[in-house]
Amino acid sequence: MLQINYIRENIADVKKRLVKKHFKNADQSVDLIIQLDEQKRSIQKQVENILAEENDAAKRIGELMRAKNIAEAESIKVLIPALKDSRKKLEEELQKLEEELYNILITLPNLPHESVPEGRTPEENVNVYHHGEIPTLYDGAIPHWDIAAKYDIIDFELGNKIAGAGFPVYKGKGARLQRALINFFLDEAIKSGYKEIMPPIVVNEASGFGTGQLPDKEGQMYHIGIDDLYLIPTAEVPITNLYRDVIVKEEELPIKNAGYTSCFRREAGSYGAHVRGLNRLHQFEKVEIVQIAHPDKSYQILDEMIAHVKGLLEKLELPYRVLRLCGGDMSFASALTYDFETYCAAQQKWLEVSSTSNFESFQANRLKCRFKNKEGKNQLVHTLNGSAIALPRIVATLLENNQTPEGIKMPKVLHPYLGFEMID
Repeated sequence: MLQINYIRENIADVKKRLVKKHFKNADQSVDLIIQLDEQKRSIQKQVENILAEENDAAKRIGELMRAKNIAEAESIKVLIPALKDSRKKLEEELQKLEEELYNILITLPNLPHESVPEGRTPEENVNVYHHGEIPTLYDGAIPHWDIAAKYDIIDFELGNKIAGAGFPVYKGKGARLQRALINFFLDEAIKSGYKEIMPPIVVNEASGFGTGQLPDKEGQMYHIGIDDLYLIPTAEVPITNLYRDVIVKEEELPIKNAGYTSCFRREAGSYGAHVRGLNRLHQFEKVEIVQIAHPDKSYQILDEMIAHVKGLLEKLELPYRVLRLCGGDMSFASALTYDFETYCAAQQKWLEVSSTSNFESFQANRLKCRFKNKEGKNQLVHTLNGSAIALPRIVATLLENNQTPEGIKMPKVLHPYLGFEMID
């Protein structure tokens, strides 16, 4: 959530950056926020003045009573109920204004960083880095969903029978590949200084709100109605919420956590060939890295997180590219996001496998996550996270790019985790 003080002091800049993120009615929303804020502060001042009058009256009454000047004390007493009644009406009006202001503030997305490119669609994202060569496959190479059936390692039909489309069953070496990737990603995170966390995979409404998933405008979260809980779309949600309503110590920053969870997304409206197989699922496995950072160092930390994800993909021997997302393709809460895509050779397409973002103080303001700065004042932290990494499209790319007539060669870094070198 944006800070009202920042909006008040940077009206034109806030409007401009909201437009860059393609937020509708940016001018009207900001103008209304400023108007409500001015009304709120005016009424707050009136309430404070009346409270001061009440306190002065109470003090004067006490002085008069001690001086045995009962009549004058009583004449002042009769004025107090009117003051209290006026204050009560103003406080009721103030509460309504605060609610109205809050309800508008929570609809505003985070402001994009100055480096975010203009644009509305994924096609307008900017390619900032490329690594590796596009593999050339042998004649007869097939897409991963056919590989899965050929070697009996992923069963999409069986998953459909049990739960519905988008919930595959991993079998044999397919299941072992999942486990190997999870352990590899976690081990690499721990080597990089992250503490492993195993959080719940359901969260309450306050947690979903804290990281910006709620209100769920796009209907992507699975809601457990009877308990009013939500299946997590990413481990970012529970791990970041470890610090909701917490004042961390400045010397503890940055706080680095990593966790593996299953993730659940409804993917409402997704259909067609582009979501076939592992390309888009309702349930998938992912290792997430999360940092709670000092505001002065968050963009340096974002670069370090990007370097971490690059290292994972290079160790897996996969060609990849890094995209800086344009304003219209960014998430509600992000200030700057980089997507990683691997090239899936049989499908001849790039698939997103990681998204790494800096949310600046947007989530922290919702979470009320702060630290005490050198001046002794509470200051909002910055929050960051990244997929390190989501498994489905990594698996799809590994299967397609490494296929040979004899089987699927696994990258060397996974051999100790797998206990085998080839799926055949």
